Amino acid sequence: MKSYVLTSMTWEEVEAALKTVELAIIPIGAHEQHGPHMTESCDAVLAEKMAEKLGERLFPHAVVTPTVNMGVSAHHLNFPGTISLQPATLIAILKDIVSSLKHHGIQKFLFLNSHGGNQSTLNVASAMLTEEMDVEIYYAKTTASAKKAISGFITSPLFGHSCEREVSEALYLAPHLVRPDKITMGNIQEAGRWKQLRPGKALQGFYRYEEMTSNGCIGDATKASREIGQQIVEEALDNLTKELQQLLNLKAESLY
Repeated sequence: MKSYVLTSMTWEEVEAALKTVELAIIPIGAHEQHGPHMTESCDAVLAEKMAEKLGERLFPHAVVTPTVNMGVSAHHLNFPGTISLQPATLIAILKDIVSSLKHHGIQKFLFLNSHGGNQSTLNVASAMLTEEMDVEIYYAKTTASAKKAISGFITSPLFGHSCEREVSEALYLAPHLVRPDKITMGNIQEAGRWKQLRPGKALQGFYRYEEMTSNGCIGDATKASREIGQQIVEEALDNLTKELQQLLNLKAESLY
């Protein structure tokens, strides 16, 4: 067994694994539109695949839980098929997962998130549940730390959803998520208040995705490739592994 993945284990196998496991990796995604060329399970699947790869790197000190496959996606609701949780619902689900695994002796948790709309909720959940439950909780966006690869390969001024970055990651991790014959650029709405509310602006606030893009995607997915995805994913995994090694007080050489 090269990694501990709860959905593939019996209770006896879990019992044996808990002798070395210190960290539970909880993949968190969403079920939402991803334009014409990606399936709506995209975020959940990418979170799961990243968690499994991270679990391999941290074996035998980490276990991967079932994926939370819906998230905070109200901004996508006007596109058919999107299912959104309230922030309080997502926090309640995570609390129950953490509580259950704490009962089994795990004290450290990573919320590994692939959906940007979850980040603010996970910030609150991390702080709140750490205090309430006397555990250590961390959260990370799956590939956000891959700054070298992203700056080297991603050229669109507006990217982050069904774009060349996300499609590239999918081509590397889960190519079945992509409809190759449908790949297109984001159809950006040039006018609108959304421009005033983007990250980095003086004001932040809620806007619906169709205010920004009529086809549900941004960036230029026609520039995506498996090779770019591999560069981004592996750099992110290197960074996450290094940080978690330090938090778990593990020797780097023991993890490969």
